[in-house]
Amino acid sequence: MRVALLAFDHPEYCAALANGLAETTDVRLWLPEPEAREASAGLRPDVRLTPFANPRLRQPAAQVATCLGLVRGVRRWRPDVVHLQQGHLWLNHFLPLLRSYPLVVTVHDATAHPGDRPTRKTPQWVRDLAFRRADRVIVHADTLRPQAIARGVRADRIHVVPHVAVGGPQAHPAAEDDGRTVLFFGRIWPYKGLEHLIRAEPLLSELVPRVRIVIAGEGEEMTRYRRLMAHPERFAIHDRWISDDERSQLFARASVVVLPYVEASQSGVVPIAYAHGKAVVASRVGGLPEAVEDGRTGLLVPPGDPAALARALARVLTDPGLRRALGEAGRRKLARECAPEAVAQRTLAVYRVARSQAARRAGVPVTT
Repeated sequence: MRVALLAFDHPEYCAALANGLAETTDVRLWLPEPEAREASAGLRPDVRLTPFANPRLRQPAAQVATCLGLVRGVRRWRPDVVHLQQGHLWLNHFLPLLRSYPLVVTVHDATAHPGDRPTRKTPQWVRDLAFRRADRVIVHADTLRPQAIARGVRADRIHVVPHVAVGGPQAHPAAEDDGRTVLFFGRIWPYKGLEHLIRAEPLLSELVPRVRIVIAGEGEEMTRYRRLMAHPERFAIHDRWISDDERSQLFARASVVVLPYVEASQSGVVPIAYAHGKAVVASRVGGLPEAVEDGRTGLLVPPGDPAALARALARVLTDPGLRRALGEAGRRKLARECAPEAVAQRTLAVYRVARSQAARRAGVPVTT
């Protein structure tokens, strides 16, 4: 099978998926030039990587040229299936030019998260174009099905495939666990609930007197968050883009990884935590309860509840045996459900259904 993977974002995700698919298929991956450079270091040599220019969204002539170039490239490749990640403000309008190929779209976020300004640059009706034109849609959790249906996707066209594992601990195996380091990692936007972690700190400090909270990632300006801190000395803030090597060090040194989200679809942070054998404390929102098994790979708390968050973090930090058990279970869950090879097999099953559907529509036989 020849697979065309198209994306304007998610380079690490795409590289991991392409590597898994390359075990049994012929894969070509299209990524913008900066993202292609990021992905290239981790790609198998048999994955064909095609970088393309990605002009600013407000450069219509350049965007049209880019999209037409992508269409021509895919047509020359003549894939058996086209797999698009999320969609794009401009490319979505050109998808009818690829109608002769079965289209699979992975919906990372059906709607923009609260406060996520970059994502809101694409109007919802444009996002919906890709979702509705897909022969098959992939989401990362069962709880996300209703969101896709609300955007006009037929229920029988939705498939659940777990988020592929990214960010393994190859460079930095787990450091000695000091039992006091909490890691909040990723883009910082209101829906991530960072303020609730900050409000949880005073109670957490009473329960774990030497606790240290590490915040790493870029997004919102941190001034308002700093003003909320009762004890700023308890926090280590890395308010910037984090390299893969530094990320690996941060996860290796963490005692527990926290996701205090107030809204969520899925998370790429959880697989990274599991890859490093770390316990996770997360809010019970969106697809997180499917990624974090309460009492098995981590603990779940109500969203927007600093007291519950503090108690859950303290429970993990003060019990080394629990931390180890949760982390080991997370590793096993990752290998079983989220390893590139496992995700690739489930994705291939979606491709086969999409091809069969397209073939029935065209009245031609399908070969695998």
